[in-house]
Parts: sequence; structure tokens; C-alpha cells
Amino acid sequence: MASIQTGASLAKGMFPIIGAQGTTALRLIFASLFMLILLRPWRARFTVRTLRTVFIYGIALGFMNFFFYMSLRTVPLGIAVALEFTGPLAVAILASRRAVDFAWIGLAIGGLLLLVPMGDVKSGIDLNGAAYALGAGVCWALYILYGQKAGEDNGVQTAALGVMIAALFIAPIGIVHAGSALLNLAILPTAIAVAILSTALPYSLEMVALGKMPARTFGTLMSMEPAIGALSGLLFLHEVLSVTQWMAIGAIILASVGATLTMRKEHTPAVAAD
Repeated sequence: MASIQTGASLAKGMFPIIGAQGTTALRLIFASLFMLILLRPWRARFTVRTLRTVFIYGIALGFMNFFFYMSLRTVPLGIAVALEFTGPLAVAILASRRAVDFAWIGLAIGGLLLLVPMGDVKSGIDLNGAAYALGAGVCWALYILYGQKAGEDNGVQTAALGVMIAALFIAPIGIVHAGSALLNLAILPTAIAVAILSTALPYSLEMVALGKMPARTFGTLMSMEPAIGALSGLLFLHEVLSVTQWMAIGAIILASVGATLTMRKEHTPAVAAD
């Protein structure tokens, strides 16, 4: 989580040069190259069914990254992560459908209303940025559902192929938007760092973590990501949040922790990715 949010802070610094679209493109291009070399996905055996699952997984991964970076143009990092986190939270809650889950749903909705007040737009965050973050949350939910299916078939090599598919879909958008600015050698070190910190390193660490700890523990720890995003935004981007915004993030975190701890054992919690 620290790696992902540090990478997001670095990525936001590239927006004035190549935009969120170009930044997403470079992140996915470099990450796909790294993971292609390290994980060698061509060794996996795919059927028509598994390829379809991986294809959807890759598209969801690509647009999750794209929408998240688009939201960061106008929304503080911690708030964007909290809004995006509603995706895996919804997956965790809908997987159970018990009475106690309505309490977590209500708490999460309360947090969202604090972040995105419907009455006075000036008192809240940018609504377009919030919409992008929520769109990233929808993609994150799809990433979880199809990533689990794809991972069961080919394990960690699925992540490499998924990032490659994401790059094929998102890179053209970034290339059209940023154009020759993508060839600026001055941004190359930052772009490589973002690819490693936000994609290659955390995705690999997730696979190790999931193999060494209970799924419920993993999901509970992941619930802290909005707070880590807010702290990263404060430290690296000097984004100061109001007390109300911190309360909203806390409500979403608490809802995620509660949903994870009370979910049935057979259900797998959300997988991390930004």
C-alpha cells in the first residue's frame, strides 16, 4: 500500500507535463515490460474461456488506473482512494447479504455523503473528479471478480498478461493526448519509478502476501489504504484535508474493516490495486 500510494504521488507530479492520460500510458507500458520479463506469461496455458476472463480482467485493470489518475487531477489523493475503495467494499458486502452488512453499507454511504455533499458544490470536492474515482471503484470491483477467476487458472502470470492487455487499450489514449511530450527524457526516471512502485512491485508483493496470510487478514489490512493515501498526499503533495474529510475516510475504512471481519469464511475479500 505504501508503494502504491507513493507511486501515485509521483505520478501526480507528471500531470502538468503529459497529463493524467499520458502518465497512465507510461505507467502501464513500462509495467507491462517489467512484468513480461519477470513473469514470462507466455509459459501459461490458456483456453478460450480463460482468455476471455483475462481479457476482461485486463480491460478493468486498465480503466481502473485511467479513471483513478483522471480523478487525481482535481481530487486529493486520500479522498480519491477512499471513493475508489467503494468498489472492493461493495464486493465484500454483496458477497454476504446478511443483516449486519446493512450497517456497513449505511456507514459507507455516510462517508460518501460527507465527501461529496449534494447541496452546496463549493463546500465539497470536484464532482467530475469524484465521478472518475467512483468509476475507478467500479473497475476495481470488476478487477477483483475477474482477477480471482483468472488467477485460479494461471496464478501470478495472469497479472502480467492483464497489465499487457491494459496497456494495449489505454496507451493509445495517452499517446493521442500527450503526443511528443511522452518522448521527454526528463520524465523517464519518474515514469519508471511509477511503473515499479504502483504496479510491478505491489502486484508481486500481493501474490506473496496472499499465499502467506489468511484472506480475511489481508482484506482487513487492505482497509487502511485510504488512510495511507491521505498520509501520502499530505507528505508528498501537501494536500491538507479537513476534519470532515478525515471523518469520511475513517467511516469508509471502518465499513471496510467491519465488512471484512463479519463476512463468511468462504468469501474472498478485495484484492488491492490502483
